[in-house]
Amino acid sequence: MDQTPSPWQEHAARMADGIVRPESRWHQPLTRTPRHLLVPGWWEPGQHDGVWSYQLRVGADDTGRWMTTAYDSDRSVITRVGPHHADLAAPGTVVPETRPTSSSTLPRLVVQMYQNAHITDTSRVLVTCGSGYGTALACQRLGDELVTSIDVDPYLIEAARDRLGVIGHQPRLEVCDVTGALPGEHDRIISTVAVPAIPASWLKALAPGGRLVTTLAQTGLLIVADKTPDGGAAGRVAPEAAGFMNVRHGDDYPPGPDHADLWHTARTAEGNSVTTGLYPVMRVNATWDVRSTLELIAPGIQHRMEEAKDGSRTAYMLHADGSWARATAAGARELPTVHQGGPRRLWDELDRIRTWLVIDGDLPIAGAAVRIDPDGTCTFERSGWTATLSAQ
Repeated sequence: MDQTPSPWQEHAARMADGIVRPESRWHQPLTRTPRHLLVPGWWEPGQHDGVWSYQLRVGADDTGRWMTTAYDSDRSVITRVGPHHADLAAPGTVVPETRPTSSSTLPRLVVQMYQNAHITDTSRVLVTCGSGYGTALACQRLGDELVTSIDVDPYLIEAARDRLGVIGHQPRLEVCDVTGALPGEHDRIISTVAVPAIPASWLKALAPGGRLVTTLAQTGLLIVADKTPDGGAAGRVAPEAAGFMNVRHGDDYPPGPDHADLWHTARTAEGNSVTTGLYPVMRVNATWDVRSTLELIAPGIQHRMEEAKDGSRTAYMLHADGSWARATAAGARELPTVHQGGPRRLWDELDRIRTWLVIDGDLPIAGAAVRIDPDGTCTFERSGWTATLSAQ
């Protein structure tokens, strides 16, 4: 009998070798899971006819691209943008730029989440579904009977049920808002969608001594916490940064606030305060520690960056309470002129955080202890610094 591996198995084996050592308990699940069958179609972002958009790709039309896309360990495969699922789109469809709403998470990050969960051979796990790839890895590792997978989207659950069945898995699959009541009791809860705060329902569904692993929306914070006897949980911020799509509660994300008038003010007004910033203009959204600390201290800030042909750059910060900041510098290494208005000085908050980083070499959020009350309120603490994220 011909024992030559199929092309997908060769791709999966190379991917596994790049993620974990051969003796890892996750190596075999990575090599044995045909990820491409779980993402038969996807949305590829890029410039199409000069406009940033998403173009439909169908794996069967280009098997080389399909294998490369599916088995790239550092790539999430976008399967849904806005309300448009790649499975249901007509050939040749191009969707204007919008927010992705579901994906097959990059394999390296899925395994990172599972490793942080310290899954044992008998752990009952609850995971979030999406394409079903993370579910399939968990089934390979544990067996189907220990795996529950949930998603708010009924179509995604049914598609995953069919595709997981084809590759030999039948875990428990449920349509469920991850922030609401969860089905059953679990030793591990691992969310590959970001939540604004830890849902109290997770703590109720977590078995005594169980562990939850998740990220917090608008941050790069990866939270690992074990259930405590009082019904809460205690743990830490993991040293690795991680980011996922925000949790949604329906077919699409609700439209965000427009704030058109405030953006106009931020671009044109003199401001109540005009100063020179302490540091060059930075892309806050490209950081994880600065962005995460700022989100805990002053949640809800929107960020934008503009770069001119002459090399000058301008960063904007905007908040729903009417606060705004505009920082313009002649170059990437120049100090900016900062205009601020509204009830708070947003750029001053940013400079204060960056000063902590310069003086201490890191920010207190890195490696901070986390205490989660039974209602979901999170308190972060390190070296005398504390921050609280209220329950939703």
